[in-house]
Amino acid sequence: PAAPIIEGAVADGYRRLLAPSIERDIRRTLTEMAEAHAIQIFGTNLRSLLMQAPVRGLNVLGIDPAYRTGCKVVAVDQYGVLLDYTTIYPHEPQRRWAEAIAALGALVERHHIALIVIGNGTASRETEQLVAELIKTRGGSLQYLVVNEAGASVYSASDLAREEFPELDVSMRGAVSIARRVQDPLAELVKIDPKSIGVGQYQHDVNQKELSRALDTVVESCVNYVGVELNSASAALLKYVSGLSASVANQIMLYRLTNGAFRTREELKKVKGLGPKAFEQAAGFLRIADGEDPFDNTAVHPESYGTAREILARIGFRPEDMRSKDKLREIRRRLRSLDPSELAAALGAGEPTVRDIIAALAQPGRDPRDELPPPHFRADVLRLEDLQPGMALKGTVQNVVDFGAFVDIGVGKAGLVHISELSTEYVRHPTDVVQVGEIVDVKVLSVDPDLGRISLTMK
Repeated sequence: PAAPIIEGAVADGYRRLLAPSIERDIRRTLTEMAEAHAIQIFGTNLRSLLMQAPVRGLNVLGIDPAYRTGCKVVAVDQYGVLLDYTTIYPHEPQRRWAEAIAALGALVERHHIALIVIGNGTASRETEQLVAELIKTRGGSLQYLVVNEAGASVYSASDLAREEFPELDVSMRGAVSIARRVQDPLAELVKIDPKSIGVGQYQHDVNQKELSRALDTVVESCVNYVGVELNSASAALLKYVSGLSASVANQIMLYRLTNGAFRTREELKKVKGLGPKAFEQAAGFLRIADGEDPFDNTAVHPESYGTAREILARIGFRPEDMRSKDKLREIRRRLRSLDPSELAAALGAGEPTVRDIIAALAQPGRDPRDELPPPHFRADVLRLEDLQPGMALKGTVQNVVDFGAFVDIGVGKAGLVHISELSTEYVRHPTDVVQVGEIVDVKVLSVDPDLGRISLTMK
């Protein structure tokens, strides 16, 4: 007779107490999985963005476009040093188009500009047309590039930017950031909070502390993988080097100002607050291009300099010979003939260490980013109305999300390559096929000018 009462109690207990608790647990688990996935995608995209190939050896004109307040224009030399700046008003309401072209032409002439970089914000499209017209009238090898300006405004209002350019207004500093992020994406983007760079998905919905921790780890990993030039790096870059903190990075800057350029890695030990442990961790990631010891421009750690000298001696060379291009070619050839396992046994060193030293000696001053393809430069404007289904184009991957990749093809709107259009084979996730900053070949599938939607394929 008590069975119905017990069944009712069980049903009520399940409905009121157990089911909601199970549902909450399942939802929490799924949310945590989704958050972890979103953070991982952001990290992958950020790594690709930071590891883009630098554009070296060119004087660059950076433009931060705007309508009413005018386009801020800066000229920087190949090292990112500010040469000149001005404001032009080619767009509404002033429409001083001819005057703007003349001003840009004068800057290009005066500072031997080879590349113009335009931010992709407000009035970017119209500014692109202005620059394309300038290139057409001038001829020559002048080209332009539209870059993602996300985070430029964050940097321009920061203490770091104020310290670097106290005489410039906020938007002019943003134009400097836009120009420099092509010359050395890593060195410039580390000055900006990674969350402001805008290459993620659902970034505001995830645990912000976890996101910050994951992104900082990515930045640190990239900085140490590439290595840092000790005599030109900013404090913002130095603080990510293994073993260095923000305060020690500032002390390095202070030492440079007081004593001039570092001549050797050993000199780091004189920096206030940089102890033996920090030196041990940081030294291998810091480079000195024209220092007293050629090994200081390699990834060889000071602890292994003795081993490196012995390896060079075995092939008949000295460290100083690495400065000569002809001798370096011969060093590379002879290093290839060495057997790392035999050498490790003879020198009493670990085989992985010997392999790393051989690789480092073959490429002093190596920057792994130089092996990547450069950005896609343009000389003319393509409009949305010009697009036709089947048209083949080159584009730059702007963002990668779970359902596909957004690709900039130079029409002011990024086109979507859906995950099903990324490859003829099965794609588990878009990041398996494309990365942010990658140059890809695409074809136009369809265009909706009213909605501004572009569908692309990579098949």
